[in-house]
Amino acid sequence: MSQTASGRTADRHVVLSVWVPSACMSVGAGLILPVLPLFALSFDASYGMVGLALAARGLGNLAFDVPSGMVVRRLGVRRSMVLGGAVMVLCALAMSQVRSLHEAFIVQLLLGVSMALWNIARHTYITETVDIGRRGRTNAVLGGIGRISGFGGPALGGVLASWVSLTAPFFLQAGLIAAAVVAVLRWVERDLPRHEVEAVPHESVWQVLVGHWRILVSAGSGQLCAQTVRQARNAVVPLYAAEVLGLDAGSVGLIISLSYGTDMLMFYPAGQLMDRKGRKWAYVPSFIIQSLAMALVPLSGSFWTLALVTMAVGLGNGLGSGTMLTLGADLAPERGRGEFLGMWRFIGDGGSAAGPVIVGQVGQVAGLHLAPIVIAGIGLTGAALLGGLVPETLRRDR
Repeated sequence: MSQTASGRTADRHVVLSVWVPSACMSVGAGLILPVLPLFALSFDASYGMVGLALAARGLGNLAFDVPSGMVVRRLGVRRSMVLGGAVMVLCALAMSQVRSLHEAFIVQLLLGVSMALWNIARHTYITETVDIGRRGRTNAVLGGIGRISGFGGPALGGVLASWVSLTAPFFLQAGLIAAAVVAVLRWVERDLPRHEVEAVPHESVWQVLVGHWRILVSAGSGQLCAQTVRQARNAVVPLYAAEVLGLDAGSVGLIISLSYGTDMLMFYPAGQLMDRKGRKWAYVPSFIIQSLAMALVPLSGSFWTLALVTMAVGLGNGLGSGTMLTLGADLAPERGRGEFLGMWRFIGDGGSAAGPVIVGQVGQVAGLHLAPIVIAGIGLTGAALLGGLVPETLRRDR
C-alpha cells in the first residue's frame, strides 16, 4: 500500500514538474513550425538566406549543448531551467518586432542557445529525480508530448497566422513558455545554495570525456546514426512525394500527418517496454523498423503505397520514443552528469542536423531513389552499434 501511494506521488510529481512545462514548451515550438518559413519569406530574401534563418535555432542548440552542461552544474537545475525559459520568452516576443531577416537570425540563434540550456537542465533533473525503473516511461511520455504537440501545434499556429497576423503565434508562444517557467518555479525543487553547489566535487568536460570516451564513442555513434535516420524522414518523404511521384502539397501534408499519427500511438508501449523488458527491446526494433521501411520508399509508386511505407516509418519512430533520452540518463555518471548529458545531446543534435543534409547531397549526386537506401543503411548501422556494443542499462537490483 505504501509503495502504491509512493508511486502515485512520484507520478504526480513527474506530471507537474516535467510533463506540464514540457507540454507548454512543445506546443509553443509547434506553433511556429508553419509560420517561421512564411515569416522569413516576408522579408523578400533569397531562399539561401531563408534557409539559414530557419537553421539558426538548430545551430544555437548544437553550439550550446556542451556549455549548457557546465552552466547546469554551476547554477543548478531549477535556476538553469528558469534562465533558459526566461530568455526564450524574450526571444519569442522579439520575433514579433524584428525588422530584417538578419535580426530574425540572431533572435533564433539565441533561442536555440536558451533551448539547449532548458533541455540539458530538464534531462539532468529527470536523471536525478526519477527512479531508473520509471525513467523509460517518463521519457517516453515526454517524447509523446512532443509528437502530439508537433501534430496539433502547427495547425493552431497556421490558423492564428491566417486569421490574425504572422506575428500572432509568437505572442502565444511567449505566453506558453512563460507558463512553463511558472510551472518550474512552482513544482521543481529548489536548488542548493550556490556556495554548496560549488563545494560539491565535480569533473570538468575534459575529465568526463577522458573517463567515459569508450561509451560516448560506442553509444554515441549508435545515437548519431539513429537520430540521422529519424530526421531524414522529414526530408525524404516530402521530396520523394513531390519530385518523384508528382504529388501536390495537400497530399504530401496528408502523408506526413498519417506518419505522425502512427508515431503518436507508440510512445506508451515504448515506455512500458523500456521499464519492463529493457531499453534494447525498444530502441533496437525501433531503428530496424524505421530503416527497413525507409528502404521501401523507392518501391512506392502511388500516394497510398508511400503513405503505408511512411506510416511504418512512423510506427518504428514511435517505438523509439524517449529511448535516447533514457539511454543517456542511464549512462550518465553521478559526477559530471551535466557535462556528460551535454555531450550526449550534442552527438544526437549532430545526427539530427546531418539527416536532411545527407538526403539532399545523395539526392543531388545519385538521385532521390538512392537517398532512402543510404539512410536505411545508416539506420541499420545504428541499430547494430546500439544492440551489439552498448550494454543493457535497465538494472534490476530488486
